[in-house]
Amino acid sequence: MENSRSISILFFVHTIVLSIVSINCKDNNNLVTNQAALFVFGDSLFDAGNNNYIDTFSRFKSNVWPYGQTTFKSPTGRISDGRLIPDFIAEYAWLPLILPNLQPNNGNNQFTFGVNFASGGAGALVETFPGMVINLGAQLNNFKNIANSLRFELGDAEAKKIISRAVYLFHIGGNDYVYPILFANSSIFQSTTKEKFSDFVFGNITAVIEEVYKVGGRKFGFLNIGAYDCAPASLIIDRAKIGSCFKPITDLINLHNKKLPNVLKLLERDLSGFKYALHDYHTSLSERINNPLKYGFKEGKKACCGSGALRE
Repeated sequence: MENSRSISILFFVHTIVLSIVSINCKDNNNLVTNQAALFVFGDSLFDAGNNNYIDTFSRFKSNVWPYGQTTFKSPTGRISDGRLIPDFIAEYAWLPLILPNLQPNNGNNQFTFGVNFASGGAGALVETFPGMVINLGAQLNNFKNIANSLRFELGDAEAKKIISRAVYLFHIGGNDYVYPILFANSSIFQSTTKEKFSDFVFGNITAVIEEVYKVGGRKFGFLNIGAYDCAPASLIIDRAKIGSCFKPITDLINLHNKKLPNVLKLLERDLSGFKYALHDYHTSLSERINNPLKYGFKEGKKACCGSGALRE
């Protein structure tokens, strides 16, 4: 995998796919053998439907129209009208769609291809939308349960092979900065500096990465935090400046994205065999927001179908 620098989305996907298909091969019957798996952790950018299976508010579920109206022709729980980044990676790597961990009737054979643990609204902190989402620590516990299931079903040697060959994809942190500003008077956030609050977030993220490493994971992919300060819901916060990105969130996101490469470099230094790719999602999303026509979109700053000033 590509190490120690941010890379474009196409090259990022290509890098992650190569990390999977370099192990896979196609036999004469055009079947994929010797599979490498994809395990997905994160928030709404990656949630393939886990929130459909938890007791939470309807706004945390994407099981209504127009979600899913293109590729799947019906809502799947993805916060998208079609596929997500992990779906494209799976397709290009000759994997089936990576199913939500909580989807009923997931068989252990499916687990050998990987599992999606992501939850819309999730953060690295348990205080982020508490009781309404599957936070990163809970996602880790779900991964450990899957690892134990693989050992039970396949034996230690085969399970170890699957886990060590797999790619672990992460997108997390954005909700940790948005939640205390927009939705709650968080005691942790209010009682410390932005720098220290960011350290809390990274402490939880690195702890989870280190635990995945201890279980056997070695190859990781990361996206930094996108320009959520410029999303429709953020653009209307300051009623005197509707359409302007919300600076308090901007400062936190920029701080996080500045720290992330250094955190990953330290992990690479301290964890033998740790490899990673990092995509600058913030830049690529900002580019699409500001230049939608260039990427095949008609609109970049309004939501799809609400009734507010920006259809939020």
